[in-house]
Amino acid sequence: MALKESLDKFKKQQEMCQTTLSSIKAGSKSTPRVTPYSTPANAKSSAPAVKFSSDTERLQHINSIRKAPVGAQIKRVINLLLETRQAFTAEQINEACYVDVKANKAVFDSLSNNLKVYYDGRRFSYKSKHDLKDKGQLLKLIRKFPEGIAVIDLKDAYPSVMDDLQALKAAGEIWLLSNFDSQEDIAYPNDPRVPIKVDDDLKQLFRGIELPRDMIDIEKDLQKNGMKPATNTAKRRAQAQVHGISNKPKQKKKKHEISKRTKLTNSHLPELFKNLS
Repeated sequence: MALKESLDKFKKQQEMCQTTLSSIKAGSKSTPRVTPYSTPANAKSSAPAVKFSSDTERLQHINSIRKAPVGAQIKRVINLLLETRQAFTAEQINEACYVDVKANKAVFDSLSNNLKVYYDGRRFSYKSKHDLKDKGQLLKLIRKFPEGIAVIDLKDAYPSVMDDLQALKAAGEIWLLSNFDSQEDIAYPNDPRVPIKVDDDLKQLFRGIELPRDMIDIEKDLQKNGMKPATNTAKRRAQAQVHGISNKPKQKKKKHEISKRTKLTNSHLPELFKNLS
């Protein structure tokens, strides 16, 4: 009786083992075995592989930017802000021009305190000297400066400001004149609401003033009236005397005329000697 029970238990265990083996074989048939780092032959790649050489060049370029002096990195970021006129976070700056503002404290401090940069605590944006948006605001600003405003202070206000300055000049709204000392353009308002009419008597009086013939006398008169002459004739003449340069105009050499005593070598060209005296 005990032997029969043992045989029955053994048969049940064999049946269980057979069932387990059958399920394992069925699972292995449904799932193909793939070796590590292998790709099925019929599988299509979703993205093109990055070449090692191009990726290495990009990393080297990024490394050279981040190892550059702080001033060079600041200039790179300011150029980005100026050209785009958009606000960037530190992460966006890093993606756009590879300057890691967040990881470099010196760059962050210099950028956030730069006069050309506005930082609101999260984003960086370009800050021009005058906050202007269009030609109308530009004209209003110039009219506030009757003594003139330097164009260099306006050229970064917004992208098309230089074109608007030329348009205002062509329309007669402003004057663009060059400063004699600095050779920089100055914008002056030409407000049509304030027309200036000059009497003919005043014009004749102005034109009737006779200026001194000598530049030294002209310079003295300018100094008497509180104006600085642009030239210094006395100093220029003194330097010329030191170097032995004469201020007298050079006399023109007398043109030699052909006379009867002149030896004629081109006698075969008689038209050359029509005026022979």
